[in-house]
Amino acid sequence: MFSVIIPIFNESLNIENLLEEINQSLINYENYEIILINDFSTDKTVEVINKINNNKIKLVNNNKNLGQSYSIHKGIKLSSYKIIVTIDGDGQNDPADIPNLLEIYLSMNDVELVGGLRLKRQDNIIKKLSSKIANNIRSKILNDNCKDTGCSLKIFNKQIFLSFPYFDGIHRFLPALFSGYGFKTTFVEVNHRKRRYGVSKYGTINRLFKGISDIIRVKKILKEKNHV
Repeated sequence: MFSVIIPIFNESLNIENLLEEINQSLINYENYEIILINDFSTDKTVEVINKINNNKIKLVNNNKNLGQSYSIHKGIKLSSYKIIVTIDGDGQNDPADIPNLLEIYLSMNDVELVGGLRLKRQDNIIKKLSSKIANNIRSKILNDNCKDTGCSLKIFNKQIFLSFPYFDGIHRFLPALFSGYGFKTTFVEVNHRKRRYGVSKYGTINRLFKGISDIIRVKKILKEKNHV
């Protein structure tokens, strides 16, 4: 029925608990798979996963560190179902929110993307402030009607996603791409938790400059689409 896609990099201390939470939250569902894309972890992430006895889990290993967008795109291409659920591997997204988002997605026939909104983020002040500024700039330029495009917890149509031109950073612009291509989106507040172990893999300054260039790229993609 649906595929849960989880990109992971050095999450050996978080991944086992996250997978337990996901399976518990989906206890009322039978037809689903969990695809873990290991982005060349250098800790014991793979060892931890290989010890877990769960036939719904599929582990895919990148042969070098290729980034979150590449890993998500790869996992979606390898998925078996047309409904995609994406969630971070660090445990900050709460798997308990997945059933609610699924219910909304399945009940609203005209909606092709349901995204989470981390309105009560459990991050440091610098990360929250930079994210707020970036979201405001992006939303005004791309008009995607989303207050938190960076929330990884999303549910959407596989084939529509694969129809978009791929670029590094695409996972942060799905609301703009879906709505820009004429598909309806909706957003729901979700829980956000503090990271229990490890550190964030993405620098604030680097992501800021990368985000600006990606906004320009997406604006160009949507402009070309509307002129076809």
